[in-house]
Amino acid sequence: MDDDKKLRMRASDSERQAVVEVLKGALNDGRLKMDEYVERMERAYEATTIGELVLLHDDLPNVPVRAAGPDAHAAPFVNPMIPAPAPAGPPPPPAAGIRGAYSELPAALKVLWTIWFAAVSINVVVWVLVGLTSMSVPYPWPLWVAGPLGAALFGISAPTLQAKRSRQGRRKGLPPKS
Repeated sequence: MDDDKKLRMRASDSERQAVVEVLKGALNDGRLKMDEYVERMERAYEATTIGELVLLHDDLPNVPVRAAGPDAHAAPFVNPMIPAPAPAGPPPPPAAGIRGAYSELPAALKVLWTIWFAAVSINVVVWVLVGLTSMSVPYPWPLWVAGPLGAALFGISAPTLQAKRSRQGRRKGLPPKS
């Protein structure tokens, strides 16, 4: 692509923002006064072509001068008008995470399971404290909280998950999991 055609191409929002960042760096380095920075920034946001953007920073150096200090070795300056090189090779595959049945449940069932777990946990803690203070093993009454309610939730969650998985399988054209 020749330079004239590139300068006539329409500018994107990210290119406009990149030029504003260059101008901000020049302001911080003392190369621009505040009023000049504001004027150029306004023109950058109003620019429609890359050529208009180039005119806003062509009198500034490509590598801004940085003061010595903790950020003196910051990332190198990148000219926003030069395209970045394409990444080498295909992107890495996403990491396979562990997906349990809980992650596939509808939100309402997740809330119910969370409430059940909290209630059972509190009851078990109280049961353990009663056992420690009485120096004996009390009747395991937390099972009456955990058992029936857990069975009821499981009875609702299992068919819900099976239905969801079979719908997903039909969408993909696969037989449902058994």
